[in-house]
Amino acid sequence: MSAPIVVDWPAVDLVVFDVDGTLYDQRRLRRAMLTQLLWICLRTGDIETVLTLREFRKTRERLADNEDPEFLRRQYAVTAKKRRCSQQHVASLVDEWMIRRPMCSIYQYVYPGVRQFFSDLRRAGKRIAIFSDYPAAEKIAAMGLAADVIRCAEDRSIGRMKPDPAGLEDILASEGVSRHRCLMIGDRLDRDAEAARRANVRVLIRSDRPLYGVETFAHFDTAPFSAVIG
Repeated sequence: MSAPIVVDWPAVDLVVFDVDGTLYDQRRLRRAMLTQLLWICLRTGDIETVLTLREFRKTRERLADNEDPEFLRRQYAVTAKKRRCSQQHVASLVDEWMIRRPMCSIYQYVYPGVRQFFSDLRRAGKRIAIFSDYPAAEKIAAMGLAADVIRCAEDRSIGRMKPDPAGLEDILASEGVSRHRCLMIGDRLDRDAEAARRANVRVLIRSDRPLYGVETFAHFDTAPFSAVIG
């Protein structure tokens, strides 16, 4: 059994959150979107959208693994080449099925305790930041949340996906916060935990099971999050 997480909240000025899989149940939302998409496929007999979106996700993961600085252009170009369609077509499918449609349902998939934790951080005078690989401003608003600063890999000032810590470093610099007074919260060892490690920032990983070498938690409505202003 892993030791309970202890956070010295008075020593924390800034909390940086990943979004997808951290603040909401990404798997359940994806299943809901897939159900919609498969229903359309059954009606039309066309599975091209499913295959293109799957290829886009695989391509983006590979680009992140390789820390490709040209990911923003190549994510569409590589997918389009493999699926033999235009980059504009790929971009339109991504916009519809990975951004717009999920935005309409995301509120109901926010993890229990997240909104209360954000509220408690505010009341305790902590700064809240978002560090995501995908555009997150509209997503955060759709979840009924608010942050002081939002950065994503597609910002011109960043241009790097995790595990590159460029976004995290940019947040620290813009907020004028020491890395030792910052806490990052994510859900992936290979992306969030690694980015935090490179930036020398403490990280907590949301996981249903303990993970070797990193502090993990399963729920936001338990300690240490319930003790922010306790």
